Amino acid sequence: MAKYILEFEKPLRELEDKIKSTKVTALERGIDMSKEIDGLQEKLKKAAEDFYKNLTRWQRVQMARHPERPHSMDYIEAMTDYWFELHGDRHYADDKAIVGGIGTIGGKKMMIIGQQKGRGTRDNLYRNFGMPNPEGYRKALRLMQLAAKFRVPVLSLVDTIGAYPGLGAEERGQAEAIARNLMVMSTLKVPIVIIVIGEGASGGALGVGVGDRLFMLENTWFSVISPEGSASILYRDASKAMEAADAMKVAPDDLVKMGICDQVLPEPIGGAHQDPETSIATVKKAILASLTELEGLAPEELVAQRIARYDKLGQWQE
Repeated sequence: MAKYILEFEKPLRELEDKIKSTKVTALERGIDMSKEIDGLQEKLKKAAEDFYKNLTRWQRVQMARHPERPHSMDYIEAMTDYWFELHGDRHYADDKAIVGGIGTIGGKKMMIIGQQKGRGTRDNLYRNFGMPNPEGYRKALRLMQLAAKFRVPVLSLVDTIGAYPGLGAEERGQAEAIARNLMVMSTLKVPIVIIVIGEGASGGALGVGVGDRLFMLENTWFSVISPEGSASILYRDASKAMEAADAMKVAPDDLVKMGICDQVLPEPIGGAHQDPETSIATVKKAILASLTELEGLAPEELVAQRIARYDKLGQWQE
């Protein structure tokens, strides 16, 4: 059970507390209240299933930000049979907001890149709250080019509130670093699988988010800008983030309809943080299935299909 409860989850927590108090009463008084407890637990189970199945877009954004949600390193450590982290962009620094290295999952070799958030104040400062600097994207680029050289597929785990917007990042070419990644990833001659495990915000996510397959966990979001940022621009009021999330259609089901996301990966009831092992197993299965399919394609065919995939995105009227 999660320690941190989101505001909209409180009605379920009240039901959980009622079950606990009933158990305590039964124990203290020495009476059999198993029927009452079973009834409350069944009620809680059904209420939770209905509740989490019908979350709004804004509620899914909040779920994606849950502080106990598994991060990239949680997935990497649990999924890999072997993992060796590689550091640095060979130009400026080693960005801790992006982790990367060579590893094997289910016996398949791959280059794994992940955007890594922290837990707690100290770790978040170390990871820059999961906001990469230019050297993070250049590190990712170096690793992807290394993967192409040795002909191993690339796995990218997306989870960021955006690229770091600081003065130093802009001076060192934040926009150029992201743009170069977009260009190189579009024609990289190895399979690229993208998994959105949390937040997928702006060019910060897209800088490691171009590939052959894009999967999203059920309680994640992916958009050109955060709902708060969009609300600040469109409505001059960041508190209207809920309306902005609906207008932008940031949820996984929306992106499937738009042809951006290939598949929504189900999460345990209550979110990935309630049962990380099940969520990680779901992601691992999707990775291996997609790589089995993609590895059968010739490099030229792979690139052609990837370019065609992005060419058909979007709608316009003349």
